[in-house]
Amino acid sequence: MRVFIAGAAGVLGQHLIPQLTAAGHEVTGTTRSSGKAALVRQLGATPVVVDGLDADGVLAAVREAKPEVIIHEMTALTSMKNLRNFDKVFAVTNQLRTAGTDNLLAAARATGTSRFIAQSYTCWPNIREGGPVKTEEDPLDPHAPASMTESMRAIRHVEEAVSRFPGGIALRYGGLYGPSASSEMLAPVRKRLFPVIGSGAGIWTFCHIEDAATATAAAVTQGAPGIYNVVDDDPAPVSEWLPFLATCLGAKPPRHVPAWLGRQLAGEAVVMMMTESRGSSNAKAKRELGWTPRYPSWRDGFPGWAASDGAQKGARDRAA
Repeated sequence: MRVFIAGAAGVLGQHLIPQLTAAGHEVTGTTRSSGKAALVRQLGATPVVVDGLDADGVLAAVREAKPEVIIHEMTALTSMKNLRNFDKVFAVTNQLRTAGTDNLLAAARATGTSRFIAQSYTCWPNIREGGPVKTEEDPLDPHAPASMTESMRAIRHVEEAVSRFPGGIALRYGGLYGPSASSEMLAPVRKRLFPVIGSGAGIWTFCHIEDAATATAAAVTQGAPGIYNVVDDDPAPVSEWLPFLATCLGAKPPRHVPAWLGRQLAGEAVVMMMTESRGSSNAKAKRELGWTPRYPSWRDGFPGWAASDGAQKGARDRAA
C-alpha cells in the first residue's frame, strides 16, 4: 500500500518506516527540516519537506503521494524540563494536534485516502476516578489541572476529528521510552532530581518505542476504526517504576518529597501525574490489531534503555 507518514523524522517515525517498507509498503515521509530529509530517505521512504501547519503545502504533498493510508505522527517536543508550564511546553504539539490534524484530514478527504491513523496519548488524560486501569470506553478527565487545559483540548480534538473520518484510528500511546525516546528523563533520574512526589501512587503506563511502531504498522491493515490504547501489560505506580529505573541506571534511589513541596517546585500537573493518574489497558489493541508487545513490561525494557543511553553518554564524554 501507499503510506504517507506526517512527522516521519521523529523518533517513532524512524522506527516505523523500516517496518512498513519491510512489509512491502511504499512510504512517503514528511519532515519540517530539509536537514532531516536525507534521514527519511536513508530509512527507506521518499522524503517531503513540508510544515504540517501549512494547509496548502500538506494538500500538495498528499496529492503528489496519492496515499491509501495517512499516519499522523507530528509532534514538536524539544524540552520537557519545565512542566510547571505544561501547555507552554506542548504549545506547538497542540497546534499540530488541532490545526495539523485538520489539514491532514482535509487532504485525506480531498484525495480519497481510505484510512487515517493519528497519534494520541494515554495516562494522564484518563479520568481520575474509580479503578487504577482504564479502557478506551472510559471517559477522559473532565477536570484536568489548569496548566493542562490546552493540551487536553488538543487530545480531545484529534480523537474526535479522527473518529468522524470513516477510516479513522486514534492510537493512544503510553509513555514512550527506548532508543532516543524520552531520553531527557534519564539524566535527572541519575542525578536524583526526579523525586517521588507525595504518595507516588499515580499509575503510569509505558510502551517501548519499537512496540509503538509495531502497533502502528499493524493498524495500517488491521483493526476497525476507533481508539486503541497502545501500551504494555504492566501499568504501575511511580513509587514502583521510578526506583527500578534508577537501579537500571546505576543511580541512588530517588528522593521523596511531600506533595506540597512538589507543587511548589514542579506545579500541579506534575503532582497530579505522580499521585492521581490512572493507567490504561491494552486488551483491545491486542485483540483487534493482532498486536503483542515485545516488551510486555517496563521491567523488560528499562534495562536495555538505560544501557543504550549509558553507551551514548560514554561516547559523548569521550568525544568531549
